[in-house]
Amino acid sequence: MKIEKKLIKELVDHLKEFNLTELEYQEGQTKIKVSKASKNIEQGKTSAVVSPNKTVLNTSDDTSGTRVKSPIIGTAYLAPEPGAKKFVNIGDKVKKGQTVMIVEAMKTMNHVPSTSDGEVSKILVEDGQPVEFGQTLIILK
Repeated sequence: MKIEKKLIKELVDHLKEFNLTELEYQEGQTKIKVSKASKNIEQGKTSAVVSPNKTVLNTSDDTSGTRVKSPIIGTAYLAPEPGAKKFVNIGDKVKKGQTVMIVEAMKTMNHVPSTSDGEVSKILVEDGQPVEFGQTLIILK
């Protein structure tokens, strides 16, 4: 098996670009997993410490309502392009399937649809913020 150094370099670059701690890629029988962890040296022992993504921790909101979650890891954008009108604002009424934001992953723009009809009560991410899979982006009431 030949090691694809270029592919590994690209995966490491994606870790930095999207502020991730771990990334896994599989093509056929080849599986590559890259991760980063800070080292903590204490009394001669080395242990890996994983620093959690603070943006995910900030979404543990107790607000009730329907949660629209990120379908993938990437960068969230609230408008179709810089300077354009946002897809939704707080107080807007949305229909099921309506695009509420875009999550970019590997230069691909993925539209995030509303999971139900409702009114936008909270937008939990900022434009250009890295997001994780399953992270709550918007809360509808």
